[in-house]
Amino acid sequence: MAHIAMVSIPFHGHVNPSAEVIRTLVARGHRVTYANDPRFAEPVANTGAELKPYGSRLPTNDDEWNGDAIDQLTLFLDDAIAMLPQLRDAYAGDRPDLFLYDIAGAPARLLGEQWGIPAVQLSPTYVAWDGYEQEMAPMIDGMRADPRGAGYYTRFTEWLTAEGSATRDSLAFQGRPERGLVLIPRALQPHAGRVDPAVFDFVGPVFGDRSAQGTWSRPAGADRVLLVSLGSAFTNHPGFYRRCVEAFGDLPGWHTVLQIGDRVDPAELGEVPSSIEVRSWVPQLAILEQADAFLTHAGMGGASEGLSCGVPMIAAPQAADQFQNAEQLAALGIGRTIDLATVTAAELRDHLLTLTSDPVVRARCAEIKQQVRAEGGADRAAALIEKLL
Repeated sequence: MAHIAMVSIPFHGHVNPSAEVIRTLVARGHRVTYANDPRFAEPVANTGAELKPYGSRLPTNDDEWNGDAIDQLTLFLDDAIAMLPQLRDAYAGDRPDLFLYDIAGAPARLLGEQWGIPAVQLSPTYVAWDGYEQEMAPMIDGMRADPRGAGYYTRFTEWLTAEGSATRDSLAFQGRPERGLVLIPRALQPHAGRVDPAVFDFVGPVFGDRSAQGTWSRPAGADRVLLVSLGSAFTNHPGFYRRCVEAFGDLPGWHTVLQIGDRVDPAELGEVPSSIEVRSWVPQLAILEQADAFLTHAGMGGASEGLSCGVPMIAAPQAADQFQNAEQLAALGIGRTIDLATVTAAELRDHLLTLTSDPVVRARCAEIKQQVRAEGGADRAAALIEKLL
C-alpha cells in the first residue's frame, strides 16, 4: 500500500474531474490524502481520501472574480504562494510516495522537487502541445506590456527561483509537467496530434457513480429535453434566464430544465410555463443522459459530460478555457456559440431547433460519444499512476 497525496483547490471544476480516480486508488488499497480547503471536506471524504486542510485565498463567487486575465492569474499566484508552506507543514511528518496535483495545485510539484518525490499532474483541461509556447507568445507579450502583467511574471519567476525549482518559467512550470494524465476527452484537446504521448496520457472524463447527487426522470409527455446550466460559479444572470423562458417555454414537445444557481431569485424570472423546470441545482449528468440538447457555459466538466452523453450543445462561454471549448465544440460540428449578454430569445430558439434537427449533427454526436467512452477512465488512470510508484 502506497501513500498518494492529491493537491487541488476548492472549486468543483478542479475537484470533480479527478474524484473517481482518487476513489479508485483508495479501492485498490492505497492510502490517499487530499490537500484542499476545509470547505471541500465533504467532497474529499466522499472519495475515501483523508483531508489535509489548508486555507485557500481564492474567491468563492463570480462577483469576486471581477477583473481581466492578469487580475485572475494574480489571484491564483497569490494562492499558490500561500499554499506551499501549508503543504510543507501538512506533509512534513507524513511524506507521500507520490504527489498527484491539479493544474492549480502546482505547489505540489515544487514540494516534490524539494523532497525528491515524483509528481503527476492531473489536468482537468487541455494541455500544452508542440508549438504551444510560440503560439501563446503574442498574448503573453501583450500581458507583459501591462505593468501588472510584468509584475505577475516577475513574481512567479522570483518565487520559483527562491524555492529552488529547476524550472523558472511560469508557463513551463504549469504547462510542462514531467508526467501528466489528461482528464478530458481527446476530442476537446486543441492540436491533439501535437501533444507529447511520452508525457501525457488522455484517459477521458471520469464521472463515476453520481447517485448521491440524486436522480432525475424525464416527465411524462416530454418528447425532448433541454438542459440549461451555466455551471456552479458564474450563474448570476437573471436577464439571460428570462430570455431562455421566452425562447423555450412554448416549444411543442420540449421540456426545459433551467438551473439558475443560488444567486438568482426564481421570482425574477416572471411567469414560468409548466414546460420549464426551474432549479437552483441539478444532478447534471443524470439529466444529460436523458437529454436531447445542452445549453452550457462550456466549462470543461460540462462540455465533457455533453460529449460523453452525445448531445448537441449551445455554448455561452464566460471565462477561462470556456471560449476555447466553445470554439472546439463548433469545430467538431456539434455546437453553436452565443454571446450570453446579447443573444435574443429568437436566436436561442433557432440554434436549438437547427442543431437538434440536423442528422449530420446527430451522427457526429454519436461518433464522439463512442470515442469518449473508449478512452479508459478511472481504471486506466489508476493503472498508469501505479506504474509510477
